Amino acid sequence: MITLEKNGPIAILTLNRPDAMNALGEPGDGEKVRDVCAQINSDRAIRCAIITGSGRGFSAGGNVKAMRERVGSFAGSPAEVRENYRNGVHMIVRALYNLEVPLIAAVNGAAVGLGCDVACMADIRISSDNARYGVTFLKLGLIPGDGGAWLLPRVIGMSRACELLFTGNIIDAKTAEEWGLVSKVVPGDKLMEEAMALATQIAKQPPHSLRVAKQLLHQGAQASYDTIMEMSAAAQGLMHHTKDHDEGVAAVLEKREAVFKGE
Repeated sequence: MITLEKNGPIAILTLNRPDAMNALGEPGDGEKVRDVCAQINSDRAIRCAIITGSGRGFSAGGNVKAMRERVGSFAGSPAEVRENYRNGVHMIVRALYNLEVPLIAAVNGAAVGLGCDVACMADIRISSDNARYGVTFLKLGLIPGDGGAWLLPRVIGMSRACELLFTGNIIDAKTAEEWGLVSKVVPGDKLMEEAMALATQIAKQPPHSLRVAKQLLHQGAQASYDTIMEMSAAAQGLMHHTKDHDEGVAAVLEKREAVFKGE
């Protein structure tokens, strides 16, 4: 359901269940995403990642037919379904959220329900002009079971998050850009080209500093100001003793582009 391709320092993750609009949450999906993300985290040659969908959509979220038949992740008692979420859907979103390198979502089509929240796990979202976004849990008599209630207000603000969740409306790419859900809207046939260009630019940054900078941004969303200040000072002390810092300083003084090696 997910594939990993490496293009130099860039990892490309593809949700690969096109016949089901890349529905997520099947038994085993959590472990697959977790393992792929762990592979990226342990590979110091990877400096940036892109996640996209195969076929016509990014992800339509959970499998509604499986919900109706109460099979797979939706089988069993309330307690068993709870554990299925914790060991399935939650494993997917936790793995993506905790990816150490910057993650770009190249949203190529519908991103609905869990699919929309998965896109929000990325640090940056670029949208195809024909993509659509929705948080449609209430239309199924459900709530965001994937942590979306924590994440979505942090991405688009509480008022917009409430509107999207309470109405279940589907918004187009232009509206998503106006709301800050995505950074940029591009023609569908240019989506991966734009995502790769951005990932290539990010991948030129010093890899140690890049990973630490992402961690500080994540922590900054919930930690106190004083905590972030202490974390920043400690991390900066380490960064000053890297060869990449020496290279960056030399490049500025010599008026050339720096070549960072992760040292």
